[in-house]
Amino acid sequence: MKYEFRFPDIGEGIHEGVIMKWFVKPGDEIKEGDSLAEVETDKVTTEIPSPRTGKVLELMAKNGDKINVGQVFITIDTSDGAEAEVTKEVVEEETAGVVGEVIASSEVIPPSTEVIVQSAKSETTKVLATPVARKLAKDLGVDINNVIGTGPNNRVMKEDIYKFKDELETKAIQQHKVVQDKVSSTNLPVNEPITVSDDRIERIPITRIRKTISDRMTQSRFTIPHTTAMDEIDISKLVEFRKKYKDILREEDINLTYLPFIIKAVIVALKKFPEFNASFDMEKEELIFKYFYHIGIATDTERGLMVPVIRDADKMSILELSKAIQDVSIRAKENRIDLGELKGGSFTITNYGSIGGYFGIPIINYPESAILGLGRIVRKPIVVDDEIDIADILPVSLSYDHRIIDGASGARFINVLKDLLSDPDMLFLRA
Repeated sequence: MKYEFRFPDIGEGIHEGVIMKWFVKPGDEIKEGDSLAEVETDKVTTEIPSPRTGKVLELMAKNGDKINVGQVFITIDTSDGAEAEVTKEVVEEETAGVVGEVIASSEVIPPSTEVIVQSAKSETTKVLATPVARKLAKDLGVDINNVIGTGPNNRVMKEDIYKFKDELETKAIQQHKVVQDKVSSTNLPVNEPITVSDDRIERIPITRIRKTISDRMTQSRFTIPHTTAMDEIDISKLVEFRKKYKDILREEDINLTYLPFIIKAVIVALKKFPEFNASFDMEKEELIFKYFYHIGIATDTERGLMVPVIRDADKMSILELSKAIQDVSIRAKENRIDLGELKGGSFTITNYGSIGGYFGIPIINYPESAILGLGRIVRKPIVVDDEIDIADILPVSLSYDHRIIDGASGARFINVLKDLLSDPDMLFLRA
């Protein structure tokens, strides 16, 4: 009747979390699916549901404690009349990516055509791995064929994939250190560290999400040689178009912003210049072109910057995009976004104009190859046919990976945006 619920693998390569708040206490009667606790991971804060109905016996950690995947999280009296049993859960074979769901290990790998496949060309075999391990490798961006398996018959285990991923990240850190050493060798003045005794300062531990943001920004900045192109686009006709329909659509609870139009224009440009919808595999010296258009929307939240992804944005209408943007933006700010919605983007758009910014130098969302920054739309004078006119101007900043994208391509990409956003009719013809 005693059931030990171990902290589950919630996917995304997350090994641990911090308990922010328990929702239950010993003695509470709970039902399967009830929220047990709020746990902060590297990427999101999520609630862990109970896998069983019963009475809470013991909480195995306190608020603020770190807990690792596989560690006993809580014990529950299932009161089902069965013999006393302590359930042993093997994390390796569980269903991946499902919060709170823990399934006992199977000793036998399910039959699958993926297991061993002879290649007609190379006469080599695919690695042996469970579907769970394959999904994990895919989620982490790891080519499972490069991972050395340590399981039975050289099966690739989840830990092998984590180890391989860690080794790749170690290499990236070493490259980062080389860059730092070069910076240090310039003998630039270094700020003195702040002494602990100074009572005019306050030290606050950063959250795990903030650390993740910090790591990702550092990785991007010191791995990718950024360059940024800036321009201004006359969107006066688009402003008139939106003004004509926004109140009508508001009655349908649709907030028509400029972002869906910009996404449509961006996708046309990405199809014309696919290197902006790509990644650079330094190790294999290959470009990875992506023929899907999963657009990340950088969203300012109280917990830090989050980038929910609008998947297959090219298949959506303007109204569908409006609804999708509205939905993920609200849920990100309310911390109700799923982990899966934060991964797999191919290109990112950040809109600092919504808080008053004009030009910026956005940092690329690694390992993507480019990011578009949008500034605040302003009315300003421009020269048209030697006459002064007043126009609605959208400032844009396009940062891109200068290893694989030349400056001329950056200018051409922005020119496509200018052609489409300055003429809504042309946008609807091309998009």
